[in-house]
Amino acid sequence: MEPTKPLTANPRAATEDQARVDTAESIDPAVALGAIASERDQLLAERADLQDRLLRRQAEFENFRRRAERERAEVLEYAATDTVRTLLPIVDDFERALKVDSADKEYVRGMELIYQRLTAALTKMGLEPIIAEGQPFDPNVHHAIEMVETDQAPDHTVMAEFQRGYNFRGRLLRPAMVKVAVAKRS
Repeated sequence: MEPTKPLTANPRAATEDQARVDTAESIDPAVALGAIASERDQLLAERADLQDRLLRRQAEFENFRRRAERERAEVLEYAATDTVRTLLPIVDDFERALKVDSADKEYVRGMELIYQRLTAALTKMGLEPIIAEGQPFDPNVHHAIEMVETDQAPDHTVMAEFQRGYNFRGRLLRPAMVKVAVAKRS
């Protein structure tokens, strides 16, 4: 009796399977190892490329995140600066009002308390007054409105302050408007 061949639903698939078996038996093992090593090297190179691309994407994302955070902080600081700049004329008005004598001491005390609370809040936000009177004239923080020849003060010294200057978070917000002493000409 003749051995029976397995029955397959697709005779073409059986032929392809037999061709693979025949080809595998006829391949030299050294050639097969070389092909496997070549494929392994190609996969390792592809893996290294994918890892490099992943690291670059992560670095780009981290840089984007930092830049976005920095821009957000700058926007908030700009908004705060603009708000404080808007409030400075009100602070100036309070200072002028407190210099005026008034018969109603309770009213004056109330004005002083409001002024103190306003300046405390602005100081907490980062507002710092520039001390000008008696200091050497500095064009970076002082704006000379008047120059007076005198020998009562050293040359280029601030004699009086017309309007207080302010720094906000380490940056000049408004220069102080001042009167400056100039040495008399002989």
